[in-house]
Amino acid sequence: MFIKTTLTAAAALFALSGTAFAHATLEQKEAAIGATTKITLRIPHGCDGEATNAVRFEIPEGFYAVKPMPKAGWELTTETGAYETPYNNHGREMTEGVRAVTWSGGDLPDEFYDEFTIRGAVGPQLAAGEALYFPAVQTCANGTADWTDISGSHDVPNPAPSLMLVSGDGGHGHGHGHGDAAMKKGATVTLGDLEISAPFARATLPNQPVAGGFMTLTNTGETDDTLIAARSAAAGRMEVHEMAMDGDVMRMRELEDGLPIPAGQTVTLKPGGYHVMFMDLAGPLSEGDSAEVTLTFEKAGEVTVTMPVVARDAGGAAHEHGSH
Repeated sequence: MFIKTTLTAAAALFALSGTAFAHATLEQKEAAIGATTKITLRIPHGCDGEATNAVRFEIPEGFYAVKPMPKAGWELTTETGAYETPYNNHGREMTEGVRAVTWSGGDLPDEFYDEFTIRGAVGPQLAAGEALYFPAVQTCANGTADWTDISGSHDVPNPAPSLMLVSGDGGHGHGHGHGDAAMKKGATVTLGDLEISAPFARATLPNQPVAGGFMTLTNTGETDDTLIAARSAAAGRMEVHEMAMDGDVMRMRELEDGLPIPAGQTVTLKPGGYHVMFMDLAGPLSEGDSAEVTLTFEKAGEVTVTMPVVARDAGGAAHEHGSH
């Protein structure tokens, strides 16, 4: 049985009613087994034209160490309960945790849209290709809009929001996302003779203005090329940088002429070395998110890659950008 952990139980009981013009869905389409990830519920409308005053989000078995994100103007409550399977959360056994989250006391008009976010880890006992369902219910003044059907059928009027599980490449289920799953890199992208593989970015601290982006660049052709620029909606501007020792001091500088990618060679952008710098960040880069980055090469042209955001301490020294 769930245990209330907050001061109010408002919106804990729901009746199934209301019709929908668009389904409530998750922003994320998939999650890696064993990794920490963000889950964002999208609420597209109210209940038969009425404003939404509360949203309840149920946490499925297999998703643990949940932390909800507060919303201004809404009261946040949680319900806790036992897990069917204990989890190793960074060396600590977890036998219970948050099993439902409710945001209440708000006013989301029917003509507006909003998002409600939680964060947690995907249990290692789950299987790739399996769907994970997050039933949700909206409460309005005179009715509800429920999204609780977990049958997987496309013909029901109230499908529960869901995502698909993918292999975490050997993650160990730590609640903070450390391990191989947290180091999962983006897919390889080809641009002419260039191969851009394993792109990723580092998570940032609150109010940190910069971040590093990394990847491996392989030139399979017979002509040299140069990475001359990068851009992303996640940052006000981006630069191509190098970190190198100057005597006993590690210094970073912009490569104003770009980063050469010689013919037949591979150049690795990695923490403590070459990297693309996200500057004037639009917001924090959170572990489990991703950033779309467009790379510009002198000869090959432009290509956009997806950089998954991994833990700050994943894959080497974690502090090289912290003082910028």
